[in-house]
Amino acid sequence: MPPPPREAPRPPKRVDAVPGTPFGVVHLDVPPVTSGLAIGSLVIGIASILVSLLVLCFGVAGQNYGGAWAAGAFTVLGVIAGTAAVVAGVLARRQIRRPAPPPAVRFTGRGLALAGVSCGGVGLLISLAGLVLALVVQIT
Repeated sequence: MPPPPREAPRPPKRVDAVPGTPFGVVHLDVPPVTSGLAIGSLVIGIASILVSLLVLCFGVAGQNYGGAWAAGAFTVLGVIAGTAAVVAGVLARRQIRRPAPPPAVRFTGRGLALAGVSCGGVGLLISLAGLVLALVVQIT
């Protein structure tokens, strides 16, 4: 089996000569990196949606077993996770949008950050709606 193809060498960004010597300093181009905040925002946003679905299940099905209490406990978790996803996504978008001078690392992942904010907001809203539904079912 042949070895995997080598990655093509990146051309230098610039070469600065060292005065008085035949040497120089090479500045290489740094490839962009996916933002860890954006990835974390998406993961926490998806977890928030899953917890909010659990809130809905406890609210609707657990009427005889204290469903409102269980839904309330999981609503707290869903609201915290949803808020964390939104905050991390906004911070990631700010990190990605910030201009970086040439030797610094550039960040990518604007779509991941936007998806994290969206999932976190949806999880937050579904958790609160599930709690309201659980209270309505418990009262009636």
